[in-house]
Amino acid sequence: MTNSEIVDLLELTGRLMELHDRDAFRTRAFQTAAFNLDKSTADLSNLSADELVKLPGVGKAVAGKIREIAETGHLAELDALLAETPSGVLDMFRIKGLGVKKVRTLWQELGIDNLRDLQLAGENGQIAKIKGFGANTQEKILAALEFLQEQQGKVRMDKAAMIANMLRDELVKHFERVEISGQVRRKAQEVDAVQLLIQTSDPISAMQILAGLPNLQQNELVSSPFTWRGQLQGFDVQVELLLYPAEQLDRQLFIQTAADPHLQQVGNGGFSLLQTAQTNVNVAAEAELELEEVEKSIYARAGLPYIVPEMREDDFAFRWARSHRNDELVTWEDLRGTLHNHSTWSDGKQSVAGMAAYCRELGLTYFGIADHSKTASYANGLDSDRVRQQQQEIDQLNASFGLDFRIFKGIESDILGDGSLDYDDAILATFDYVVASVHQTLTMSLEKATTRLLKAIENPYTTILGHPTGRLLLAREGYPIDHRAIIDACAEHQVVIEINASPYRLDIDWRWIEYAMQQGVLLSINPDAHDLAGLLDMHYGVAVGRKGGLTRDMTFNALTLAEMSDYLQKRRERIRA
Repeated sequence: MTNSEIVDLLELTGRLMELHDRDAFRTRAFQTAAFNLDKSTADLSNLSADELVKLPGVGKAVAGKIREIAETGHLAELDALLAETPSGVLDMFRIKGLGVKKVRTLWQELGIDNLRDLQLAGENGQIAKIKGFGANTQEKILAALEFLQEQQGKVRMDKAAMIANMLRDELVKHFERVEISGQVRRKAQEVDAVQLLIQTSDPISAMQILAGLPNLQQNELVSSPFTWRGQLQGFDVQVELLLYPAEQLDRQLFIQTAADPHLQQVGNGGFSLLQTAQTNVNVAAEAELELEEVEKSIYARAGLPYIVPEMREDDFAFRWARSHRNDELVTWEDLRGTLHNHSTWSDGKQSVAGMAAYCRELGLTYFGIADHSKTASYANGLDSDRVRQQQQEIDQLNASFGLDFRIFKGIESDILGDGSLDYDDAILATFDYVVASVHQTLTMSLEKATTRLLKAIENPYTTILGHPTGRLLLAREGYPIDHRAIIDACAEHQVVIEINASPYRLDIDWRWIEYAMQQGVLLSINPDAHDLAGLLDMHYGVAVGRKGGLTRDMTFNALTLAEMSDYLQKRRERIRA
């Protein structure tokens, strides 16, 4: 069992104990342990009970439960609680703004035990009549339900890639060639179908092989002799396995990767990309080419410029290609450092030194720490005294490095309700840079949200605007903002915009990257990392950056160490002038 799996089970146990009004002391014990262990870097499954009780927030009783989870893979007490809880009540916890107490009230007072009944109660005005709810809460619940329904059957980019790779690893044991295609190959941020192409000259035998594979559940109603559709056990997203002979696979991989609006683009020859790809060519000659050369030949025959897989969404890529080359697109290798990261000083799992050391292993030349600020008490945000202590630690670490690596002193400063940052100028002046982000009071009108961000952008200490809409993909819709006004203001005040590379966010949306570049706004691919693995999330940021046409020249953290040091120094000098 991984740490996250153990913590999830403890957290769910605490939540259900509260739902069923179990002993308050024991309930808090589970909740406290889950909260503290979420930050732990210890291998929980391999610790004895005596070792576990030495960890923050873990008592003897919970230590025993952790050992039970590690040894059996489940928790008997949780199993009993789940048996008492309708599955629809568990679904209600997915509604943003519905805590345990509100869910219990809805269940006990209105008898609501599923999302459908919850929606009907909201539409009938019953929720607003409950004490402690009101019309505003009812409206938020209905909006959250609508959002969840729209996201049903989808997974994030990271989970889609994981599923696709799991499937490919299994399928290559049985087939000569298997290729990941569709939305996963073009790096869609949300995926509703994980698609792979399988090379076979015998589709009947291939289907028999697929039928015998474990964990694959076919939906025969939507399948056909050449297309297997269904699901991988444990995942809600649809899986598509398409069967093609060798001579068709490359062309079909091109067709299946691109979105339909992209395929319908017509080139100089008067034919669409789709028509061109479907036209018979010299199969023998094509068989000698690498996949990229096959795809380039399709674009060339259509009279269109070659477009990389990530950008094959619509006609945007062709407009972009009028003034750019594919080799200008940012790559992982172009990144020289990382600027939005958290450590154990706030809510991260690794020390500043540990995060910096891993960055050096990755070949990066600078690491920017941007722990949470004082308003974020829920994330152990830093008050002014702890800011000074952290900065002293960074000075000591920097003294141990040579000239090829540096830790920059940053902060993720909360944008308060009125748009101000939550430190005074004297503290803000001590940082090398400031990431300004909204974390609280997320329910805002477009006018309120835009005004709030504009004031933060106007603050001379704001270096980077963090996750501009606050969205959580498939979980929480971002607050509405006037993107053009925000980007224009960033251009005026020379504020960098973050592409938050966490696959949970990917915010700013890739569709606004081109406009930002046109206005001269730099974009920073920031992982928002809370542990070592989180630093690798910059791969997702690179993917959506490329999708939006981001060039290395407009990528803030593609600056070299010397260039970044010079940029930040000159910015501080402008503030003091």
